[in-house]
Amino acid sequence: MTDETRQSVRVELGERSYDILIGSGLLAEAGAEIARRLPGAQLLIVADERVDDLHGEALRASLDHAGLGHATMRLPSGEPTKSFRHFEAVVDRILEERLERGDAVAAFGGGVVGDLAGFAAGVARRGMRFVQVPTSLLAQVDSSVGGKTGINSPRGKNLVGVFHQPALVIADTDVLETLIPREFAAGYAEVVKYGLIDRPDFFHWLEEKRGAIFAGGPERAEAIAASCRAKAEVVAGDEREDGARALLNLGHTFGHALESVARYDAERLVHGEAVSIGMALAHRFSVRQGLCPGQDSERAVAHLRSAGLPTRIQDIPGPAFGPDALMGKIAQDKKVVRGALTFILTRGIGRSFVARDVDPAEVARFLEAELAA
Repeated sequence: MTDETRQSVRVELGERSYDILIGSGLLAEAGAEIARRLPGAQLLIVADERVDDLHGEALRASLDHAGLGHATMRLPSGEPTKSFRHFEAVVDRILEERLERGDAVAAFGGGVVGDLAGFAAGVARRGMRFVQVPTSLLAQVDSSVGGKTGINSPRGKNLVGVFHQPALVIADTDVLETLIPREFAAGYAEVVKYGLIDRPDFFHWLEEKRGAIFAGGPERAEAIAASCRAKAEVVAGDEREDGARALLNLGHTFGHALESVARYDAERLVHGEAVSIGMALAHRFSVRQGLCPGQDSERAVAHLRSAGLPTRIQDIPGPAFGPDALMGKIAQDKKVVRGALTFILTRGIGRSFVARDVDPAEVARFLEAELAA
């Protein structure tokens, strides 16, 4: 691992390749970086209102300095914003501003805004360019990279959307200083995920460097860059999730079900926390299936807990969940193929794999045991 404070990761997708810029002070350079790649573009900034209050003027000043015209649309914070109603509003604003296909949408916020704004850019004018300016750790290491965009349905999370790659990702590590500890920890779950999928050496490095990453040293930028490199490699080989990219969903089948049953209530559960519980469940289910050594599962769970993350369904505050409600949501997961359940399971630290035709009865019995524990 290096100690560089500025890094660039390239997502290689032929004519649709793009850079992920990572480091301190990048918000002030955003205008110049966008203008270099999208000269003369007009922008609609789709911003999380809390992020806009904190950092919006810095972004707009950078765009002004680069001579880029822009307008701003502020949206409420939180997962409920990923809805049909807000999607329609963003598309309408794009048309109201008379943006053309050569113009761009800039997503300014966490994963919610990035997914929503990217989806709107993907369908308005039959596809416009867009830029990701992620301001949460989770968005910087995961949702801003790879072109997955979309919104939630009452029937489940991320069930409506398109694959639409950004033209550029600008991840300023300074903005992470304004995150509350809970939000930073939630994003860290996605960092851990890359180690648990297929990078055991990275997971070991995280075990050694977690304190420095949370403290904001150069290890933080390196952890973000390593995560982006891991995702970029997968996306380059499987852009539309027809094969290996499904591994990036480690913990997400359980996690999305938990979020949906909790009605996307951020007081109870945020996405990264759901992924943390989901990864712990995936490891324990793998142990139950005789696939994973118990000590590896315990090691993964212990690291998540050391970061202040939940690892059991019972860690979620509020009314208890029932196995039937969770199984109903799991049956709606995007990875279901002709009714067969697909999970990302593991044979140990860094040895995850796609398990198809998982027996729903086995999953239901496992959830009953987890809820009774």
